[in-house]
Amino acid sequence: MHASLVRRQLGGIVPPKIATPSLLTAGSGSSLTPLVNFYSKLPKGPAPAISGGGIKARYFNGKNASAAPVVWTILGLFTFGYAIDYQKHHKNHPH
Repeated sequence: MHASLVRRQLGGIVPPKIATPSLLTAGSGSSLTPLVNFYSKLPKGPAPAISGGGIKARYFNGKNASAAPVVWTILGLFTFGYAIDYQKHHKNHPH
């Protein structure tokens, strides 16, 4: 990987350059207030649970996850196909 590609990908993770070397070498704690202010504004605690809508979130994610919708869809398509096939080939043509 190129260094510029890695730097671009990690750009959102690395905080902005608030603590410059001149602030850190000065020795006074009051000059670090911009850095303290930046980190104090970050959210604390665990990330909130993502609550999205839609079929995937309703049936496949969370504590009530199951494959029942997939099974019912397959059975429904099979039944629909069988009904169409019956109407075409078996209803009016005795064997």
